[in-house]
Amino acid sequence: MGIRSLTRSEAERRAALLTVERYDVDVDLTALPDGPEVRCVSTVTFSCHEPGAETFVDCAAEVVGATLNGTALTPGGDGRIPLPALAGHNVLRVESVQADTAAGGGVHKATDPADGEVYVWMSFEPDEARFVWACFDQPDLKAPHAFTVTAPAAWTVTSNSGEARIEELGTARRWTFPDTPPLSPYNTVVNAGPFHEIRREADGHDLGLYARRSLAGVLDRDADEIFTLTRQGLAFYGEAFAMPFPQRRYDQVFVPEFGGAMENYGCVTWSDVFLRRAAPTPAERELLAKVLLHEMAHMWFGNIVTMRWWDDLWLNEAFAEFACHWAAERATRYTDAWAGHLVGDKLKAYLADQGPVSHPIHQPIHDVAQAASIFDNITYPKGASVLQQLMTYVGEESFRAGMAAYFARHAWDNTTLQDLIDSLGKASGRDLDGWRTAWLATSGTDRFRLEREGESVTLVAAGTPRPQVLAVGAYARNGQALQRTALVRVEVTQPRTPVAGLPPAADVLLINDDDLTFATARPDPTTRDTLLRSAADLPTAISRGVAAATVWDMLTTGEATAVEAGQCLTAVLAAETSDAVIEPYLTLAANIAELWAPPGDRAELTAAVARICRDLAADPGRRQVALRGLARTATTDEDLARLREQAGDDVDLHWRALVRAAELGGDVSSEAALLLERDPDPDAWIRALTVRAAVPDAAAKAEVWQKLVVDRAVPISAVGQVAAAFWRPAQDDLLRPYTQRYLEAIPHLHQGGMIPAMMFTSYLFPPHGIDSGYVETAQRISEEAAPVVRNTLLERSDTVRRMLHSRSLRP
Repeated sequence: MGIRSLTRSEAERRAALLTVERYDVDVDLTALPDGPEVRCVSTVTFSCHEPGAETFVDCAAEVVGATLNGTALTPGGDGRIPLPALAGHNVLRVESVQADTAAGGGVHKATDPADGEVYVWMSFEPDEARFVWACFDQPDLKAPHAFTVTAPAAWTVTSNSGEARIEELGTARRWTFPDTPPLSPYNTVVNAGPFHEIRREADGHDLGLYARRSLAGVLDRDADEIFTLTRQGLAFYGEAFAMPFPQRRYDQVFVPEFGGAMENYGCVTWSDVFLRRAAPTPAERELLAKVLLHEMAHMWFGNIVTMRWWDDLWLNEAFAEFACHWAAERATRYTDAWAGHLVGDKLKAYLADQGPVSHPIHQPIHDVAQAASIFDNITYPKGASVLQQLMTYVGEESFRAGMAAYFARHAWDNTTLQDLIDSLGKASGRDLDGWRTAWLATSGTDRFRLEREGESVTLVAAGTPRPQVLAVGAYARNGQALQRTALVRVEVTQPRTPVAGLPPAADVLLINDDDLTFATARPDPTTRDTLLRSAADLPTAISRGVAAATVWDMLTTGEATAVEAGQCLTAVLAAETSDAVIEPYLTLAANIAELWAPPGDRAELTAAVARICRDLAADPGRRQVALRGLARTATTDEDLARLREQAGDDVDLHWRALVRAAELGGDVSSEAALLLERDPDPDAWIRALTVRAAVPDAAAKAEVWQKLVVDRAVPISAVGQVAAAFWRPAQDDLLRPYTQRYLEAIPHLHQGGMIPAMMFTSYLFPPHGIDSGYVETAQRISEEAAPVVRNTLLERSDTVRRMLHSRSLRP
């Protein structure tokens, strides 16, 4: 019998029946240094509002023993333990063991290849606490959790509630943590290992950073920046939400073999790939800031106030994604955060929202398995952009007032979408029901164009638009540059909206200037070429980004060729003044050349990106990013020699150059072996495997596929890196056997939990060696896959289908 997924109706029945008073969880990690087992005893104290009723508790670990009010229980074999004949007040005790700590859900044991030290982390969203201990694993059964953790004596243990009382037990130590505030099970955490620890006081908070010992030097290097961002974020959110973070201690734990970051209350867990082994680029620094602020925003959106059910996941994720950009722009040095959002994740959201996985931001969720499929580009970047529009629509002052009232009323409770809408509507004096229906209950993206007739200008929507406020900017040519001469905000309620106040002689009119809404735009036929030529001449990172986003969207819909889009973006790169967006633009330009261009245009576009990289490298502040771009696009011996010369002591750049040289057919095996010996990165073996993945050789491809897909030996955070080197253009004959193997793997891609399922499904989908018939076959096979696999595959395959169409177009 398989592990069952909790349905909404089951959760509603259980929430109406029970009140959980507390969890006391005893965790034993002492077997982990030499074995795989985590042992737990979970004691759940709860009341039942209908004595005599029955329900179940979730436990997908092996149950060693279970009692309810002293009476032995029998597990159901489906990840549940039936609880018959409940009393008014109940004590449930479940002893469990989880031995699948290599590839299972909820808990993971990682061994550092540098020194053999073992680290363990736990991560439970959406419902993976049940894989470690018994609990009522749903968001609206919140309760205090008291953790007692027994771990090897040399280890440090972190959890949600701050400073623990530590007892020495000879070869082990027992860590007894204070009660947490009322939390959903998925917001709790235990991490442990021989961590390197740094602590600092800031504005009354006790801030902690942790990483494996082999990365101590990197954590020491980045600590000041991380502490500064943490202090700035806590201050901003505390003021913006009129509720300071209520716990003194705030820890951030960087762990190996973790995907992304997780917002556990008071103890955020990060993948330690965010501790860059090479000096971080501006875009990498900004990404760290935004992820830090995203996870911190969850302390309020998700932990203090939690969605009642997963249909309101966006209350957590979209708000955190919006808030991290808001906070970065207002409270940190990353003042171009919204520009980075526009040329990065927002483009992915536009693409997803026009494809087969488009869905309303708020939608019915039948069970938690379905919930795992909506941690996607609609919930995150589209949701963030929609919330930016909501703040524009009601005004920032009203938005802040509504948020403050929402947290004051609902702290430590569960809410629904309507609770938030009511609070913001009351604060702003606006009826938001229509806004809610249009933006949150309806899928798809609005599209606008401008009509000019004499001196009048009309904003025209394709279909019925959502209610929104957006801006149209007017620009006049001043030499080569464009200068903004007017900015007119309009409130859209109808398909046609007059735009008054624009100068009649504007050279360029830019729809959605300042990027205030989530909508695409199209130039009319007479201004199409002007837009393609003029994007680089606009005066700000945001205005250039809005123009570039339009061109990119035209590429993805077949309305612009790869040559046109590539030329536009390389021109923008040459003119760009914001360091934060140089790297995203280089990625887009290289993607166009590699993935979107017809084979006959690929070399020319790749060479154009390489030229711009050589030019950018002359600027010391952009040298690192430019040389990384050159390492992806170098096609001549001269470029490869230049890279080796310029790399100097930059081990990261040497690895990148080796990947490119290997892809182009160079014999770099001995060079890679020497670099592996001198690279201090404990994960340098992954870089060597990435070089091997790029080699146009059947034996190399077979070896990498085995390690990456069959053995799953590559940490989840590195799957994308290795897969990108594996699926190279101009290697179609070598890659075709693996396109079939991907199809065979689809039914198994869900294994290991939500994050691995998403990563493997997306990054392993072949962009080369296939045709449109293959895409259709993959989509058909995915119909029987787990929801998270099916949705991820549909989204990625739709993008690849668009790439294939673009490759068929000629200028």
